[in-house]
Amino acid sequence: MGATRVHGPHSHSERGSTLHTFSAEASASLAGPGWLRERRAAGHQAFTSTPLPSESEEVWRYSPIDRLALDEFGPELPPAGPAPEGRALQAAVEAALGSVAGSVLVHNGRAGTFVVGPAATGLSFGRAEDGAGSPDMLGSAQRGGDALVRLNDAFAPDPVFLDVPSGVTVDGPVLLVHWCDPGAATFPRLSVRAGEGATVAVVEVFAGAPGADRSLIVPVTELSAAAGASLSYVSLQVLGDAAWSVGRLAARGDAGSSVRTFTVGLGGSYARVRADVSVEGRDARSEILSAYFGDGSQVHDIRTLQDHAAPRTNSELLCQGAVADRSRSVYSGLIRVHRGAVRSDARQTNHNLVLDEGAHADSVPNLDILENDVKCSHASTVGPIDEDQRYYIESRGVAPEVAEGLIVRGFFDAIIERGPIPAATPLLEREVHDRLEAALGGRRVAAGV
Repeated sequence: MGATRVHGPHSHSERGSTLHTFSAEASASLAGPGWLRERRAAGHQAFTSTPLPSESEEVWRYSPIDRLALDEFGPELPPAGPAPEGRALQAAVEAALGSVAGSVLVHNGRAGTFVVGPAATGLSFGRAEDGAGSPDMLGSAQRGGDALVRLNDAFAPDPVFLDVPSGVTVDGPVLLVHWCDPGAATFPRLSVRAGEGATVAVVEVFAGAPGADRSLIVPVTELSAAAGASLSYVSLQVLGDAAWSVGRLAARGDAGSSVRTFTVGLGGSYARVRADVSVEGRDARSEILSAYFGDGSQVHDIRTLQDHAAPRTNSELLCQGAVADRSRSVYSGLIRVHRGAVRSDARQTNHNLVLDEGAHADSVPNLDILENDVKCSHASTVGPIDEDQRYYIESRGVAPEVAEGLIVRGFFDAIIERGPIPAATPLLEREVHDRLEAALGGRRVAAGV
């Protein structure tokens, strides 16, 4: 994406061109309550003293991040408009989900009208000034971060907050649709808090119009589940082909809570999700699912952390995807078990289908275990379609190209059906199937099968 900059971390003094665009004055010009302006100022100060990401760092290894030229972008947003494409997408997603408890369209990081249904009585869903708990929520799950997270801290124009009081069960998912225009640098921000014993599901969609103009989307999503709460989250990324999306998902669960996340990446030129999920209270549980499909020269980059900080905590991760043509995927995951987190149980699995000779997948599982009385496992596979599966299907009279299509669809359907929000399953299946059909066509996927 753009001109290649010098390799290696850059300090504040080396960033003159970047700071001309992402300046303190530009950050200070954004609207919001006083506490949010102060946070933006602190975020910008942290940005100026934080090295830019570099492929020389392990956490950015295998990525094309050295080709990101921040000075090609600025925080100036296109004129605020009605975004009819975004509104149409919002309506389509609402229809696919069946019913929603709340919904909002966020255009280039700026939230539109918040709609809350009658079944969502008691929750707070809105902007920074709309909820009394907003100052405590922002930054409660995502603590610190790299330079791009700090950019989000400094330039998120309109963070969205969803606060569910203790004991409240929200019927139906809460929906956020982010419409990101080509050529823009946008910094969406979402903070969700589920109070003690509360239950809530959130669906977040990132999309944009196709076009050759490069765009940069740096979303940060924070999920916090109090004791005994159940928080489910699904994100779908279908950005345009020229977009770079560098996302951060941070989730924390207290004692007895359940946090389940599912990220699905289909669009973008470079699409990265770093998911850090921490189970911090006794008997807390987490499930981390991720699926991706790459075509052309796309790069899908998934990094995960399963962080166990308390006894008898449980985490399960399943990350799987397929790459076709010249696309690439990267998976790097870490299970970390702290001292004192006895009887923790953590599992990490990554499966990759490589559909063409020019495609490539990297898989790097890691363990960091500081306690003895635990159960941890990791497994990964990278390879073409299993010939035994192909032979089994073809032996029952199915044509070879159809057999291969059935296998690829089944590979994705298996993880989609495990998703934490059943109402989102038909939407995800449709988007994945359409993407497979468009990318592979009659060569592998037979329409209507």
